[in-house]
Amino acid sequence: MKKLMTIFAAVMVLQLSAQEKPNIIWLMAEDMSTDLECYGMPDVKTPNLNKMASEGVRFNNAFVTNPICSPSRSAMMLGTHQVKTNTHHHRSNRDVPLNKQFTPFTKLLRDAGYTTILGHHGVYTLGRKIDVNFKHNAIGPWDGNTKFGLFDKYDRFEKEDQPFFAQIQLKVTHRGDWWTEIREKSTHPVNPSTLTLPPYMADHPAIRLDWAKYLDQIEYMDNEVGMIFKELEEKGMADNTIVIFIGDNGRCNIRGKGYLQDPGLRIPLLIKDPRSKNKGRVNNQVVAATDITATVLDYAGITTPNFMTGQPIFSKKFNRKYTYGARDLWDEIEEKSRAITSGDWSYIRNDKPEIPYDAHQGYLEFFRPAVHIMRKLYAEGKLNAAQQPFFAPRKPVEELYNLKEDPYQLHNLAGDPRYQEIIEELRKETLKFDKKMTPVSNVYHPVAVPGYKLIEWIKKELPKEYARMQAGEEIGIGRIKKLHKAYLKKEETKTNGKIFKN
Repeated sequence: MKKLMTIFAAVMVLQLSAQEKPNIIWLMAEDMSTDLECYGMPDVKTPNLNKMASEGVRFNNAFVTNPICSPSRSAMMLGTHQVKTNTHHHRSNRDVPLNKQFTPFTKLLRDAGYTTILGHHGVYTLGRKIDVNFKHNAIGPWDGNTKFGLFDKYDRFEKEDQPFFAQIQLKVTHRGDWWTEIREKSTHPVNPSTLTLPPYMADHPAIRLDWAKYLDQIEYMDNEVGMIFKELEEKGMADNTIVIFIGDNGRCNIRGKGYLQDPGLRIPLLIKDPRSKNKGRVNNQVVAATDITATVLDYAGITTPNFMTGQPIFSKKFNRKYTYGARDLWDEIEEKSRAITSGDWSYIRNDKPEIPYDAHQGYLEFFRPAVHIMRKLYAEGKLNAAQQPFFAPRKPVEELYNLKEDPYQLHNLAGDPRYQEIIEELRKETLKFDKKMTPVSNVYHPVAVPGYKLIEWIKKELPKEYARMQAGEEIGIGRIKKLHKAYLKKEETKTNGKIFKN
């Protein structure tokens, strides 16, 4: 009897301990810079995220470690810089198990008694994206040898799941064929004629419309955030659920996603902890996305593993002077650039200056209407000094920007002798990070993409579609890929001497 009572007491202690642990929801908006109303972004309304910021903490200097989705997400999933883990090449090494020293943070949460949940039934396309550069499955157990599951279940958090960790992808802000549809259904679409463009963007009707569509997606996404908070209230979970909101990389536009300038690396970061008495705080510390991972573990009472390069943000020991950014393979472009930022200064080292920013890869052609418009204006000599650098035939070897005085990074100070001392210091710091983040292996298994070949095919076989693209329209990569697949099937049938029938 005593033995049974002892077992019962132990079970009760474990249950109470589990209930005391907070639930944690990580909302990850795709392809978004600090383009929220609470960050001072004009022309957009984000009442739910405004409320979250007013009831929590807003971070002004949060940066991803790579401006492209899969390397950035790899770093966050491991809490470790993607270069160190050899997950830094976009869509690569998907068949390669992680080096044994690294463990996904969701596995650590599971070991601590958390139910891990991916996606949400109420958000656009269910929010189930993972997109990391190592062998994995979405759902199932993890041992890193024969089992590679990252989450326990999909879509729903229930009382019996507590304590739970849910990662929900807010995909609507990612470039896609749905942008026009979302805008058309909006009861208050953003007015293209009155919005404010960054000075490095040309003022053109097609560019204005594209920017308005982007803001429309943000407003749609803000409603999704409100829906999730409402669900927490209805289920009686709001008082014990920490909500974190971030972007996975910067906005998909000029200087944004794919580039180490501020619009590619700086992301929104809002954290609402209902247990905290500090409301509406603004935090100006320099924060890396890997620090968010370490912070999640800290909330769960888990000590940060030695392999992680992230640190718990709210720890008294938190100390980050710089974030280290890296850009490597992006589809068919084998790039290599490195960057650090102190929040006040941004330094970029381009190891392949011969590869221009406008490298004409397929992703740019399909997902950057502004590139087509501005490329033409550049050829005609109609871009101003703020707009020209993106289309130059080469990148500078080094870039240095004073972010306080020049937030749009219009003036590269790398060659100015007055800043020699600063650039030398930042060079040295970047080299230190290069050494510290040396990859654990040189395995390199990139996924092939159609890239240039698909664009050449459109030029030849679909000239009207190509003309629309050049005019700044998004022609829909999903639709084009289907047409291309049908074309290849038809050509294959011809080759086999058979008659192709529609």
